[in-house]
Amino acid sequence: MKNLILSLFVTIAVLGNSMHVNSQTVYHDASEFPLLGKITTKTETRYERLPADLKDKVARPAIWTLGKNTSGLAILFSSNSTSISAKWEVLNDVKMNHMTETGIKGLDLYAWENNKWEFVKSALPSGKTTEQTIISNMPPKEREYLLFLPLYDGLTELSIGVDSFAMIAQSHTNHINRENPIVVYGTSITQGGCATRPGMSYTNIMTRWMNREFINLGFSGNGQLDYEIAEVMAKRKDAGMFVLDFIPNVDEAKVKEKTQHFVSIIRKENPHTPILFVESIIFPHSRFDTNMAKILAIKNAALRVEFETLKNAGDENVYYLKSDNLMNEDGEGTVDGIHLTDMGFQHFAFALMKEIKTILVY
Repeated sequence: MKNLILSLFVTIAVLGNSMHVNSQTVYHDASEFPLLGKITTKTETRYERLPADLKDKVARPAIWTLGKNTSGLAILFSSNSTSISAKWEVLNDVKMNHMTETGIKGLDLYAWENNKWEFVKSALPSGKTTEQTIISNMPPKEREYLLFLPLYDGLTELSIGVDSFAMIAQSHTNHINRENPIVVYGTSITQGGCATRPGMSYTNIMTRWMNREFINLGFSGNGQLDYEIAEVMAKRKDAGMFVLDFIPNVDEAKVKEKTQHFVSIIRKENPHTPILFVESIIFPHSRFDTNMAKILAIKNAALRVEFETLKNAGDENVYYLKSDNLMNEDGEGTVDGIHLTDMGFQHFAFALMKEIKTILVY
């Protein structure tokens, strides 16, 4: 009898292994699962950042185009599959000379393990359309996953593949707090230039580190205090904080001309929500380029004046983060002297997270 039972267990184990080896990948439309990081659900398509009604209102078309990029968006799902695959089609098949294609139009998979989000593997793009197994040979344990979407391109289609015998479902845990998202407005650096992969932009890093939803409104070269964007931000009355990181894209005149009104638009609907102003990082080459050093100093000083004006006018919920600790001391945190590497983004994210935690109760 013991031999029979032992033989039965061996047979089951062999069959189980055979199932894993011979299983086929079944794809599920990613629209079945929650999408994190959107300022609104009222967009033209699912995978974009700005509301559809802004299309004919925005003064500068570049903002609308950049709003089609999926920076900061992530799919949340759970599965017990031994492998995770993805099929996706990007909007424009963008290429740049200072940023990896994985960061521009790839995907980045994380899993909740050991009470934190751990990097699993990236999905590397092969062109406008890609089908790829991201990870395989995993034990068939149910896990919660975060799949970060491209930083500098859009998506027209996205499907997640799992083993044919595996389950895939919406997450039933609450590792990401979505009740009071932190809305971040800014430039190409905010959008994620030039992270090597989507998970390494600073808003995505903080989403994982703080287990909190961040909404990325970074517009490459176009964080220029456009009032239409302030109107969009103002509608998120549930926001836990607004972070304004626009200084690299404006000059001194624009800081003086537009900051107060931009903030006033947000304040109409959000009179007490914390607003954090962030100075420009000090670009490493400004140590040698005296003109650049002067420009950065002038713009940061102008921002400080606007902050102090708001504070002195009675706004008790404005805060200020100086540039002192935003960059690596050795200057080794950028790709081109301006846009951040993964190391630079981690350093920036840590400084910003530290400041946020002094303002919000955790």
